[in-house]
Amino acid sequence: MPRKIQDYNLLYSILRPYVDWATRRSYRRFEVHGAKDLPKDGALIFGVNHSNTLMDALVILSSSHSRKVFMARGDIFHNPVIAKILTFLRILPLFRIRNGVAAVRNNTDSIDKAVDVVHDNVGLYLFPEGQHRTKHSLLRLSKGIFHIALDSNEQFGKEKPIYIVPVAIEYGDYFRYRSTAMVNFGEAINVTDFIRNSTEENEAVLMNQLREMLYGHISELFTFIPDDEDYDAIWEIVKMKNEKRAGGLYNKMLRNRDTVAKVLKLREEKPEEAKNLFERVRAFADARVKNRISVTSVPKKNLFLNALWKTIVVLLGLPYFIASAVVNIPVWVTTLIIRHKLKDPAFGNTVSFGVKFVLFPLIFIAGTIVAFCCLKWYWALLATALLFCSYSFFTDYLELSRRYISDIRWIFKSKLRKQYKELKINERF
Repeated sequence: MPRKIQDYNLLYSILRPYVDWATRRSYRRFEVHGAKDLPKDGALIFGVNHSNTLMDALVILSSSHSRKVFMARGDIFHNPVIAKILTFLRILPLFRIRNGVAAVRNNTDSIDKAVDVVHDNVGLYLFPEGQHRTKHSLLRLSKGIFHIALDSNEQFGKEKPIYIVPVAIEYGDYFRYRSTAMVNFGEAINVTDFIRNSTEENEAVLMNQLREMLYGHISELFTFIPDDEDYDAIWEIVKMKNEKRAGGLYNKMLRNRDTVAKVLKLREEKPEEAKNLFERVRAFADARVKNRISVTSVPKKNLFLNALWKTIVVLLGLPYFIASAVVNIPVWVTTLIIRHKLKDPAFGNTVSFGVKFVLFPLIFIAGTIVAFCCLKWYWALLATALLFCSYSFFTDYLELSRRYISDIRWIFKSKLRKQYKELKINERF
């Protein structure tokens, strides 16, 4: 009997814990919400938003220890070697009409395998937008996930219910390594009950209805902003309003959504006032970026006190930063070179993850051997611990330094600060 993609694989099982650990270490903060409320009486198909290339799949993979199979666009399977690697990683191809009619015919085999995954109670994860995009919005969902759900329900829906689970990933930043990531599982859609209670017999209509439901459910799980001409201005307002508030990623997302709702209400009730505000916000954002000031500096009230403690932290951490930079030269130089050549900057975090995933273990093993050969055991143990944390400290220190320099610039930009105060973001929203 041929091996199924979801079957146990020893090498995969050995590598999986390291992949999960490395993924979580790629973020300063990593939260998972709603996973405990997933249905336990049926088969689960997960629909996830797609905003950060391969990191989306890695974040989902590390969100729990359960077995998972993914589906990805079929054109990346054209190379036989890559196809074998992707299959080992438990990824099935899903072709679209843009890949050609001949390619789409291969979907029958992929969908059959996907249905078998669902039948075996292994989570099947799809990104139904079909392509990544670094925005807090959603593209139109493709029909692949609904084909699989309907086929699964037809084949074994009487045996157990079929669910589509909406999932959203929210990142603190799409481009900066060691930002934050939150996975939010929503209320499952019971496809079996939906079809049983529907009077509609046309499969295309049923899929469109499910598509609207899933789109709506996913959009409620993260900071969702309508993708129109006001997107950038609304997102700038959200960042200025909620950037520095504490309380965890989930609570921050709720505050973001509340701010978006208030902004959209203003646009609906007072369109001219909103239009004027958006123009001023865009002008401020352009000036802020031109002056290389981070949005994290803008909401601060005690500018000098904040700059003082950051000065102390930067000075205290400088020796360890220099040592970390030296021992990790192969990692950060390789990362910079590859990221500089990227045509799509959205792949930046994937590159940062991949280079560290491959090179840092080699540095750590070599450094540990040298430490225990050259130092007494207790000093070697300390050196090993410092080496273990070195690359994360290196990247976090760079981020702190970037924000520190931004704060200093913000202190000396009185006209820009006045421009920000005139927006009255906190008073309005």
